[in-house]
Amino acid sequence: MTHPKIAFMGAGSVVFTQGLLADLFAFPELTGAHIALHDIDPERLATARAAASYIAERRGAAHATITAHAERREALADADFVINIVQIGMDEATRTDFDVPAKHGLRQTIGDTLGIGGIFRALRTFPFLRELGADMAEVCPDAWLLNYTNPMAMNVQYLTAATGLTKVVGLCHSVYWTMRDLAELVDVPYEEITYRAAGVNHQAWVLRFEHEGRDLYPKLDELIASEAELRRRVRVDMYRRLGHYPTETSEHSSEYVPWYLHHDSEVERLRLPIGAYLGIVEENVAEYRRTRRALAAGEPLAVEGTMEYAPQIIHSVVTGTPRTVYGNVPNHGLIDNLPAHGVVEVPCLVDASGIQPTRIGSLPPQLAALNRTYLSMNDLVVRAALEDEPRHIRHAAMTDPATAAALPVERIWQLCDDMVRAHGERLQPALRAQLGT
Repeated sequence: MTHPKIAFMGAGSVVFTQGLLADLFAFPELTGAHIALHDIDPERLATARAAASYIAERRGAAHATITAHAERREALADADFVINIVQIGMDEATRTDFDVPAKHGLRQTIGDTLGIGGIFRALRTFPFLRELGADMAEVCPDAWLLNYTNPMAMNVQYLTAATGLTKVVGLCHSVYWTMRDLAELVDVPYEEITYRAAGVNHQAWVLRFEHEGRDLYPKLDELIASEAELRRRVRVDMYRRLGHYPTETSEHSSEYVPWYLHHDSEVERLRLPIGAYLGIVEENVAEYRRTRRALAAGEPLAVEGTMEYAPQIIHSVVTGTPRTVYGNVPNHGLIDNLPAHGVVEVPCLVDASGIQPTRIGSLPPQLAALNRTYLSMNDLVVRAALEDEPRHIRHAAMTDPATAAALPVERIWQLCDDMVRAHGERLQPALRAQLGT
């Protein structure tokens, strides 16, 4: 695999595509890669191609081949790696995910993993994933699918159940950036710490956090005890009560449990930004427009690496260089006290033979209990799609901790009907049913 072909699905997410390409072309062995960009939006696709060409030039990847494709199968043909960053419905659908639940009194901060936002983001993504899997089975059956699209665990579970693809891994930077932040907090260089985390995406747990064989958790405890502002973070509050630090931001973490968002006092105490993701969406759109203007005017673009896992995985598989990344994969015995069919986040060894997940054993029981609720909700959403069963959408919402804490069951069913109406044809036909209460 001298010059791998790497297909980007949803390449019109230009800012993220730029970061991934900057990382890819930082590896000398990948500067001759074929980058095949696909997006259904012609303007965004053209912008992605121009940005990719610019980054290739700046990174010294003169021998790279960069192609743009409106047709998905053409981009996928003979690919060695497929990177999925598709967001179905874009910012319009995301606003729906916030606005409709808000009318029912349901608060969300990010809305892309669990909760009503996560459920319907998954349901409108599944039809695309089924088509992507079918295409890959025909035109690039040996390719690795590297998925970044949220909700991560639901999407990976659906992909493996509905498409038959086996070379699938979900990638997220939350463990990496959590550990960098913790290292900085305890004033130890990140390069000198050793750590292990495991659980589920956006709700994994730091099981080991050491420096030169010394546990760093006691140092973190001292800081938390002495700094009142640290105690005003959801993830710190969860750590103090559960004994292990969660690997996603407080905004994210607040949505996966029933204890915070429903209570005004907790929203204030823990400074929770309701609807925060809508601001991120607006900034992403603004950044895309800035990039498009800069390219049109011949102005320089920032070419900065992002330390994402996909380029590292590609480099390891192509060159045989061993490294460890965190991946989201079907459990199948990796974590004993979580469901076998659920998707878990664990360290994975990557080398020329591919991606090899690490067996963890059992999580501490209080952590596994929360993760099991998360995976139960995921399973109901996936079953709704696999079985064409609209009642399971409602069952998933009833199981979701934050939704169940905020709304009586009748309102949960009404909200699901409203969301089904709002997303309409983005959902597979059998799931568009209105069920009432």
